[in-house]
Amino acid sequence: MSLRAVIRQLRTPLRAVLRSRTLITGRTYGAVAQARSVLESELDTIRAAGTWKGERVITSKQGAHISVDGSSGDILNFCANNYLGLSSHPEVIQAGIEALQKYGAGLSSVRFICGTQDLHKNLEQKLAQFHERDDCILYASCFDANAGLFEVLLGPEDAVISDELNHASIIDGIRLCKAKRFRYKHMNLKDLEEKLKESQSSRLRLVVTDGVFSMDGDVAPLVGICDLAEQYGALVFIDECHATGFLGPRGRGTDELLGVMDRVHIVNSTLGKALGGAAGGYTVGPKSLIELLRQRSRPYLFSNSLPPPVVGSATRAVELLLASNEIAQSMAAKTKRFRNGMTQAGFTIAGAAHPICPVMLGDARLASDIADDMLKLGVYVIGFSYPVVPKGKARIRVQISAAHTDSDIDRAVDAFIQTGRKHGVIS
Repeated sequence: MSLRAVIRQLRTPLRAVLRSRTLITGRTYGAVAQARSVLESELDTIRAAGTWKGERVITSKQGAHISVDGSSGDILNFCANNYLGLSSHPEVIQAGIEALQKYGAGLSSVRFICGTQDLHKNLEQKLAQFHERDDCILYASCFDANAGLFEVLLGPEDAVISDELNHASIIDGIRLCKAKRFRYKHMNLKDLEEKLKESQSSRLRLVVTDGVFSMDGDVAPLVGICDLAEQYGALVFIDECHATGFLGPRGRGTDELLGVMDRVHIVNSTLGKALGGAAGGYTVGPKSLIELLRQRSRPYLFSNSLPPPVVGSATRAVELLLASNEIAQSMAAKTKRFRNGMTQAGFTIAGAAHPICPVMLGDARLASDIADDMLKLGVYVIGFSYPVVPKGKARIRVQISAAHTDSDIDRAVDAFIQTGRKHGVIS
């Protein structure tokens, strides 16, 4: 066969291959373009609804007074979870520095391989002591703690009974387990009892509630919940992210506040709010449960250990609270001062006696516009709207910190009065 004939034979399949690749590449580009169109349409919908969540850039430490990119002067921060002001406490910062120098930046491992240091075990022991429970297990976040609990504890023969307004992490965690699911109306003990009756054939039943509901600042009726749980043979779980460190006489949380520490069986909480504000979450409860979580909880088994500086900072925060309840006790008067000032001005404040003080506005765009105007007056707050809260219940969630002074609080109230009058919220 001549060379020319060979080339002709090769040319035909080569053309077919090239045409095929062109078609595949065209389909790929088409898929990407379609996906981009879908995503841009969703983003346009969010913008049009006034629910777009921008990210302001802070250029200082977290605290009651901060610096914000694009804003001049001292800015008052009234929307951090920094309830006790420990995020920038000098002893907490120093403990993080010392842990970094001694133990390094990170472990590059999960706990069961080579990711457990003595400082991890020390923090777990102190958290168990703080909550007066048998044992503790650390996670990268409380979202992970909630994601890792229910799947391990509950099987198909069990039931979980959850408040309808529980945090998204609880909802997602429950979705991962195979237990029968029941949802009771928000803080409604009568409906909870009905769900307990409906689930009586289950092996284990777990009543699940936030101790404090983060968007409204309302406190779960734990006494009634524990009464019903005992009557119907159920266990009680609470998420204490917005209570640990400052609710109750010693800051132990909602269960201490309401006198049911010995009646709540499992507590999940966070290191990322009152306890230093860096990162991390945990579960405290019966030793057998904690040991089982170490063996089977997927977020624990497949996530890197908490970095030593985070553990060091959190440990010092817990030590400060174990040594004194002075910081925790300062919260009540500051919270009352803000709530009274706002109510007297004509604002509607949801919740009661909790540092979470939601200023109810209803309209998403209104909440966003007022938050922007507040920043111009030197007060940092954020509007919350759907899907973070139900449609029609947009608000500005103000959070009081032990680091706020009375003059800080009065200045924030004055700024709200100015912006409220401008937007016709108050007269």
